[in-house]
Amino acid sequence: MSMKAVVFRGPFDVGIEQRPRSQLKDSTDAIVRVNIAGICGSELHMYRGHQQTGTGHIMGHEFVGIVEEIGSDVSSFQPGDEVVSIFSAVWGLTNRCINGTAFGTPLLDGGQAEYVRVPFADGTLQHAPTNLDRRLLIMMCDIFPTGYYGSQRAIEGLKTQYNSKLTSFTPKETHGIAQNGAEENEQNLSYFSNSAIGKIQESTIVVIGCGPVGICAIAAARWEGIKKVFAIDSVEDRLVEAASFGAIPILLGKDDPKEHIMKVTNNRGADAVVEVVGNKAALRSAFELLRPCGILSSVGFHQDELPFTALEFYQANITVNFGRVPVRTIFDDALRCLTANQDKMQNYISHELPLNEAARGYRIFEQTKARKVILKI
Repeated sequence: MSMKAVVFRGPFDVGIEQRPRSQLKDSTDAIVRVNIAGICGSELHMYRGHQQTGTGHIMGHEFVGIVEEIGSDVSSFQPGDEVVSIFSAVWGLTNRCINGTAFGTPLLDGGQAEYVRVPFADGTLQHAPTNLDRRLLIMMCDIFPTGYYGSQRAIEGLKTQYNSKLTSFTPKETHGIAQNGAEENEQNLSYFSNSAIGKIQESTIVVIGCGPVGICAIAAARWEGIKKVFAIDSVEDRLVEAASFGAIPILLGKDDPKEHIMKVTNNRGADAVVEVVGNKAALRSAFELLRPCGILSSVGFHQDELPFTALEFYQANITVNFGRVPVRTIFDDALRCLTANQDKMQNYISHELPLNEAARGYRIFEQTKARKVILKI
C-alpha cells in the first residue's frame, strides 16, 4: 500500500510523492494516521539550504492524528486514540533521549504524510486534550513549548538571580544568616523569595523574532505576569499580533531597538532577552540589548559560529542558555499556558491548505506571507 507524502528534494524544492505506507518496525512503535500537519519555522533552515542535510526524506515534525496500529510493547495508547506528537522521538520522561531523533530528517521520516511511524510511542505521543481547538493543538508539537521554554529559561534565570546572595544584594538581616538558628534562616529566605516576585514582574524582557515561536514566547511571558515585554521584528503584521498579547512593538528598519531599550531602562539594558530567530544578527542584537549580568535565552536553530567572543561574555557577566526544548518534560505546563491563551491564538493560523498544496505552503511561509501554515489531510 502507498501513501501521499511531502518529500524534501533539495533547497526550495519540496513536493508530493507516493511512498510506501508506514509500517511498524519495533515493538515500541505506533502508526498514526495524520489529520493535521504543520510547517515549522525550523524547517526553513533545511528548505533554504542553510542546514546541510540529505534529500529524499518525508518532511514534518508537527502532526496530530489517530493511532492506527501499535507495537506489542506500547501500553499507553490504543488504536483509535487521538494523539499529538512531540517533534522528536523520546523514550520516557527525559530531557533528551540519546536514542531519539527528530521527525522530518534523513534518520526519521516525518508527519507531512497520510501516515507516520512513531518510535517510542509511549514517550513520543501525548493524548489529545478535550478542551483545546484541534487547529491549535498542532502548536504543542514544537512551537508553543519552544516559546514557553525560551521565556521560562529567562524568567527562571531572573528568579535565581534575584534570590541568590551571589547576584542580588539585600540587607544582611534579610539574608537569613544563621544568627538565631535555622528557623530564622528559613523565614528570611522565604521573605526574600516572595520579594523577588515583584522584581521579576517589573523586569524588562525582550523577544527577538515574532514568528510563531516568538508569539508563543510573548504569550508565555505575559502569562507569567511580566509587565514589560518588548517585541522586535521587521514584519509589521507580526508586531500587530505581538501587541495583541500585550507586547510593546519595535519595528526593525524604522525603530532603533538598542536606542529604544536603553531609553526605557535608563541606559541599563534589558533584564532578559529571548532570541528565537536563529541567525547571527539576531543573536548579536540580543547580546547588545542586555544589561550587565542579564539573561540571554536562545532557542533559535543556529547554524553558524557565535557573533561574539568569550571576552565579551566575560566582561558582560551574562548568563546564557542555548538549546532545544525538552517538550516531553514541560508539555503539561506549556499546554496549560496555551489553553489559557487559546482565544487570543485563534487567528494565528493564517493558512489551512490541503496536503497537495504543501509546496505553496512552504513558499508563502518562507516569504513571510503567512503566520502559521497547517496541512489538512
